[in-house]
Amino acid sequence: MGGVRSDRARCTAWAVMAAGTLLAALAACGSSDSGSGAPEPDGRAGRSGADGRDPHRVPGIGPAMLRRIPAGSGQVVAVYGDGRNSADSTVVLYTRHDGAWRHVRDWPAHNGGNGWSRNHRSGDRRSPVGVFTLTDAGGVLGDPGTELPYTQDRSFAAPRWWAKPYWHDFDYVIAIDYNRVRGVPPNDPRRPEGEGKGGSIWLHMDHGSGTSGCVSMSRQAMEFLLRELDPDRRPVVVMGDRADLTGG
Repeated sequence: MGGVRSDRARCTAWAVMAAGTLLAALAACGSSDSGSGAPEPDGRAGRSGADGRDPHRVPGIGPAMLRRIPAGSGQVVAVYGDGRNSADSTVVLYTRHDGAWRHVRDWPAHNGGNGWSRNHRSGDRRSPVGVFTLTDAGGVLGDPGTELPYTQDRSFAAPRWWAKPYWHDFDYVIAIDYNRVRGVPPNDPRRPEGEGKGGSIWLHMDHGSGTSGCVSMSRQAMEFLLRELDPDRRPVVVMGDRADLTGG
């Protein structure tokens, strides 16, 4: 299912503002470690050699998408969807060293239950295709050691009238900067481009099937990403089905 800070007054303010829209925000989200299916899961992505691969390009990402990655970005979370209408995907973390992209780790994942869309709309159960910054994190559980601004709050918890497999979806979340205000907690309800374009698109914990637009992974994967992502390296997520990623 796809979807405050240091002093008590700020926490209270965010809680009041978010209370009336919490369920809408959570509904936009939804719903295993080291997996297969990622381009170059053996770590060859950052090497040059006889295979002809260009280490200065993220594997499986075409020129149009590559141009959208900020020049100063040193971390890419790539989400490779299995197909336009598939809920299955693979997440790969790449880091840039001396201009070359290196595979760090990959995990099986889920995306929107209906697949992917280049024109995501609220309620379509598709994940948006594109390149988005990653600036804020949070969840029910305490900060696992991330450098990203992190908001721990019980308001992230999935309603207990949801099916039990979904209860821990938002123990950890990383906000995908799609139709949201950067620099605020992930569950901030504001949607600058309007409600129709949806929002509350997150990386979050997996419940074993497709989401309402978010990307979900195991707890171990989320903890690893939270500890690895560094705001000074301007991390981004590049996400979509493989055909869209390659074609741009």
